[in-house]
Amino acid sequence: MRVAIPHTLTRDEARRRLRDKAERAMEKAESMATITTSFVDDDHMAMSVTAMGYTVDCAVELTDTELVVEVDIPATLGFAKRMIEGMIREKTGKLLT
Repeated sequence: MRVAIPHTLTRDEARRRLRDKAERAMEKAESMATITTSFVDDDHMAMSVTAMGYTVDCAVELTDTELVVEVDIPATLGFAKRMIEGMIREKTGKLLT
């Protein structure tokens, strides 16, 4: 699944916010999920979210106008695709605020 979240920040500011808030997101989610992130380069982050026995891998790409999240949803979570997309939009959008 591909989810694009538009932004109006400069690329440098978006990078700074993404790095700063990715660490905070991991701390906040600690009681509900395990989130690991790593930056492949300045504009690409790999993320893995483990919750309720599932692990979902994501690739995050920062462009000049949007943050694009590519998510590999296991077939067993297909029923929750819309809910997962909504959570991605909400939580990922907060990474840039």
